[in-house]
Amino acid sequence: MKIIDGENAILGRLASYVAKESLKGEEVIVLNSEKIIITGNREWINDEFTRKRKMSGSGQRGPKHSRPSHMIVKKVIRGMLPNHRTGKGRDAFKRIKCYEGIPGEFKDKKIIKIEGKEKNKFIRIKDITK
Repeated sequence: MKIIDGENAILGRLASYVAKESLKGEEVIVLNSEKIIITGNREWINDEFTRKRKMSGSGQRGPKHSRPSHMIVKKVIRGMLPNHRTGKGRDAFKRIKCYEGIPGEFKDKKIIKIEGKEKNKFIRIKDITK
């Protein structure tokens, strides 16, 4: 079991690492999902998430866009897996768990830090989910 701290980690790099590890058969837990950063233009990222969320709430059947930060991270990771509905991808997706903050059961365990370079243009997931 690998426990990963998402604080200051870049979302795409974290998602690809977690997807690879879960495909290998590891159970992966991502903590502090609200502190993961998305690089790029802050206004564009915020507008894009807002637009998608408004579109999904207008009575359409889908796609659904979640508001909680741990669900956003889990959906990005799901996109890095091969066909998450059948076979190997489904089994790998079941081995992934994401949490906001650090639950008490993981406080004294070994946590892997994935640090990204500090970029000028970025936004944290907690700023998108307001």
